[in-house]
Amino acid sequence: MKHIGMARLGRDSEMRYLNDGTPVLNMALAVNYGKKGQDGNRPTQWIEAAMFGQRAETLAPFMLKGSAHCFTLSDLHIGTYVKGDGSQGVKLAARVDDVELGPRQDGAAPAPTRQAPAPAPRQAPPRQAAPAMPPKSSSGFDDMDSDIPF
Repeated sequence: MKHIGMARLGRDSEMRYLNDGTPVLNMALAVNYGKKGQDGNRPTQWIEAAMFGQRAETLAPFMLKGSAHCFTLSDLHIGTYVKGDGSQGVKLAARVDDVELGPRQDGAAPAPTRQAPAPAPRQAPPRQAAPAMPPKSSSGFDDMDSDIPF
């Protein structure tokens, strides 16, 4: 199941690395839903989300508390954990597949804080001579009537 929508970060994201060196960016996403209550606020659903790979490292500086972005989430599931008092708690967890950055909090357009290294230019493989083309034959449409009504 995929979920695409706006969410706000409830805290600054945390960059971690797996034993094999894979980057993991952990985020707490707040998604509002439903109607406003008596207090004028809509209910909030919290989602513990994780993004993996190079993109996680690249986007980490933009995933700050309070910032709103459009997230594409997959693998949405209910997970369990042990609370501080020893009881069992539940949480909604997901994997972040894609992020569209929202506006910065100061109103300026988002800008990268660091540049990714430019990829090395690729060399084209040596060209081979094109095979000889067979003589042009009739396409089989020569006998069709050109008075097509459309």
